[in-house]
Amino acid sequence: MQTPLGWRSRGYLPHFDTASGVQHIVFRLADALPASVLKALECSPATDRFDAAEDVLDHGLGSRALAAPPIAALVERTLLHFDGDRYHLWAWCVMPNHVHALVAQSAGCPLSRIVHGWKSFAANRANQILGKTGRFWAPEYFDRVMRGETDAETARIYIEENPVAAGLCARPGAWPWSSASAR
Repeated sequence: MQTPLGWRSRGYLPHFDTASGVQHIVFRLADALPASVLKALECSPATDRFDAAEDVLDHGLGSRALAAPPIAALVERTLLHFDGDRYHLWAWCVMPNHVHALVAQSAGCPLSRIVHGWKSFAANRANQILGKTGRFWAPEYFDRVMRGETDAETARIYIEENPVAAGLCARPGAWPWSSASAR
């Protein structure tokens, strides 16, 4: 059954499905944000949560499972697998504890199904590689609709420069699990 376009929520964060827009998606490891930060974010206005969470995520807290090259490469391959079919991936970056994707949905492919596919496949394989069980990803994701080409380009630059801002490399193309290194 196809998810209708527009706003929806599972009781956590609101999400927007669009047939023609581009969205900046961020999803994180289950332990990437400490409970104290999550509680503080609950009290923040919804419009500020994305930016506040991003600031904390760039500190690289938690297990940092995505810093392991086999896991980062797995997540990158997962993002790229249905690129050009279910969605068009404009930019991506696998950080040590979270993932960014700038994506345009294909007709008939709800955003929730796209993100669920990424997270489900990568979590199962990552847990196998790591010899672990249990929750790998946090249950939700952040999404922000781009309001035009300028917003999308700003998001692409932000995504590709995120490893530099976090002190992980000197230039965007030096981070191996990013669209910047694929250019």
